[in-house]
Amino acid sequence: MKKKIIIPTVIIAVVAVIIIIYTVAGKDKTNLLEVEVQKGKFEIVVTTTGELQAESSVEITAPSELRTSRHLRFGEIKIQDLVPEGTMVDSGDYVGLLDRSEVSNSLKSAQDQLEEEEANYRRVKMDTALTLSNLRDELINLQFNVEEAEITLEQSKFEPPATIRQAQINLDKAKRAYEQAVQNYQFRLEQAKADMREAEIDLEQSRQNVRDMEKVIEKFEIRAPARGMVIYKKENDGTRRKVGSSISPWNLVVATLPDLTTMISKTYVNEIDISKVNVGQPVRIGVDAFPEKKYTGVVTHVANIGEQLPNTDAKVFEVLIKLDGYDPILRPAMTTSNQIITEVYEDVNYIPLEAVHVDDSIPYVVKKNGVKQVVVLGASNENQIIVERGLEPGEIIYLNLPEEHEDMKIEGEELIPVIQEKIRQAREEEERRTRKAEEMNNQRLRRSNRGAGERMMRPRDFNPEDMPEEVRQRFMQERTQRDTTSN
Repeated sequence: MKKKIIIPTVIIAVVAVIIIIYTVAGKDKTNLLEVEVQKGKFEIVVTTTGELQAESSVEITAPSELRTSRHLRFGEIKIQDLVPEGTMVDSGDYVGLLDRSEVSNSLKSAQDQLEEEEANYRRVKMDTALTLSNLRDELINLQFNVEEAEITLEQSKFEPPATIRQAQINLDKAKRAYEQAVQNYQFRLEQAKADMREAEIDLEQSRQNVRDMEKVIEKFEIRAPARGMVIYKKENDGTRRKVGSSISPWNLVVATLPDLTTMISKTYVNEIDISKVNVGQPVRIGVDAFPEKKYTGVVTHVANIGEQLPNTDAKVFEVLIKLDGYDPILRPAMTTSNQIITEVYEDVNYIPLEAVHVDDSIPYVVKKNGVKQVVVLGASNENQIIVERGLEPGEIIYLNLPEEHEDMKIEGEELIPVIQEKIRQAREEEERRTRKAEEMNNQRLRRSNRGAGERMMRPRDFNPEDMPEEVRQRFMQERTQRDTTSN
């Protein structure tokens, strides 16, 4: 009885194991993903994210006098009010207001200074008039003294010689005193004129300071210079100027009025891909705000010097892309997706990158017929790669490796020398580029060193005649002694 029960149980267990094995094997087989070798146009694309900007714009600025005037010296001035970003304005419309508090305090100080200069000017004018008047009275009195001395001398001609001599001396003293007084008057007159000019200059400067400040304060109410949409000025850190932001005399821009008829996408390309990007290459452009819309453009600028963006370690290069045509729905600061087409191959075979496997530097694919096919590869983009030799259009290959791939037959081994030659040529090209870069760096260093050497004094540039006389004589004596000793 027990044997009869055990035998069916064993049979059931064996059947269950077989079912599980076939199920797992079936799953492994169904997990193999197939793909067909394609033939046609193949594009190498560099994909980036950018931001829309107007190619040209009119700047809305604070008063230019804050930078150009010699009399106005202010620190940073805050934006007190600003119309919402995106507001459409006409020429002369109100845009914003700058905080007047710091300038108002400076104006009050300038007005106080003007009052002091006006009082000083009046004081100098009165002092000058009084001083010159006293000097003129003194001249008149001295002239009278000369006349009196002349009369005394005339009347003493019948007096003793000593009396006549004394009268002559008194006349000479009176004339000398008068001449000295005339010279002193001329000197004091010129001095008075100089004092008046200085007081006038100081007074006019104070008046000009007050006029400039009053003129600038009037311009603290900012108006639009043209018609357009107000876009806030972007700071270096990516933030935008708004109410409460500060402006300095060296950067007076508050906002801009972009020309929306011509738009560009400003983007950055990493240092690995920048060598592929050149001016004039076509670009496919998408705008995140309108995913159904597609645009085209062309690369118009590629930066020669890389930069490091905030919060990143990678070096990137600025690239500008000009959009073709005009679309009124586009606005500055919209995010774009850019596909820069760096190279196009016509009528080539290509497959997904995932289908390529490598064994000892030799690439191969796995065909559906169970063969490992060696392939000669060409250029690649982000998702696909060109197959130059080894596959034909329409052939079916696997994306992933079957479990039994190590036991599969290998075909196309005659292509291995071709692959090795391509690897050698690529290595030589890389070495050539490296040597060229090193040579360019060495040339720059040599030019730099040569320029520094030319700026230094060399022995043949030295000329004893350029020395001071005493030093030159001593130098020549020591040179003569040295030459004599050496002989």
